[in-house]
Amino acid sequence: MYAKHYKTGHVIPDTLIQKLENAGTYGQGFATVEYLASAFLDMDFHISEGTISGTANDFELNSMKNIGLINSIIPRHRATYFSHVFSGGYSAGYYSYIWSGVLDTDAFDQFKKTSLFDAEKANSFRKNILERGGTEEPMDLYKKFRGAEPSIEPLLKKRGLDKKSK
Repeated sequence: MYAKHYKTGHVIPDTLIQKLENAGTYGQGFATVEYLASAFLDMDFHISEGTISGTANDFELNSMKNIGLINSIIPRHRATYFSHVFSGGYSAGYYSYIWSGVLDTDAFDQFKKTSLFDAEKANSFRKNILERGGTEEPMDLYKKFRGAEPSIEPLLKKRGLDKKSK
């Protein structure tokens, strides 16, 4: 609709768009696992009861062993970098980035199924999400907009990690 050559007016060829999309998913498996490792480590710190024995690095190694993380991948944010997590307001919050990605891609997928400019869906998003934020349980509001709980499939597809990308 808008990506046209400034002189000729021709749109970007589909083959170039496909190359750009392919480049955008390069390394996403690694990046996703690297990030999720930090999220699991963060959560392990916050669900631990009592005193943690040993060093932060020992705790991290044990946490990564528990999730079966291979040695080729390390958490994006190491245990010794987590000072901001314990200094207030961010506790056990690394998962929220992945969760927001799930919500973002699932909501956008609903527009892609009809039209990016679907007035009915846009109005539902406005009324059930933007106008009502914080007034009801977030999942209830999302289900009113979407008609179902969010699916992880659109996020996996965006990252090139879905079955169809193989």
